[in-house]
Amino acid sequence: QVQLVESGGGLVQTGDSLRLSCAASGRTFNNKSMGWFRQAPGKEREFVAAISSGGSTTYVDSGKGRFTISRDNPKNTMYLQMTSLKQEDTAVYYCAVGLYGGYSYYSSAYNYWGQGTQVTVSS
Repeated sequence: QVQLVESGGGLVQTGDSLRLSCAASGRTFNNKSMGWFRQAPGKEREFVAAISSGGSTTYVDSGKGRFTISRDNPKNTMYLQMTSLKQEDTAVYYCAVGLYGGYSYYSSAYNYWGQGTQVTVSS
């Protein structure tokens, strides 16, 4: 049974940093893309970052220069390093595994999802 478990969320202040982790179990995903999405209260789930099986990365515009996505295939784990956090980064963050090796900005291209971890950025 495939399981994705996010961790690392919490309550921080504006300008702080957090590193989210996504640990996968049940199978390996070396040949699949992985991604992070987030959902703020009252808003649609939105793309945050993704990494292809080959290590190429892409980010939401608001995260460029502040977020870094990475993966550790031997550990079957993905990370999202977030710096200079802003109040608008407040959301539940979800990790996901893609259907393909190439990354996608669309949630429909991901078929395994974690339960989410809350990130709250206060002023």
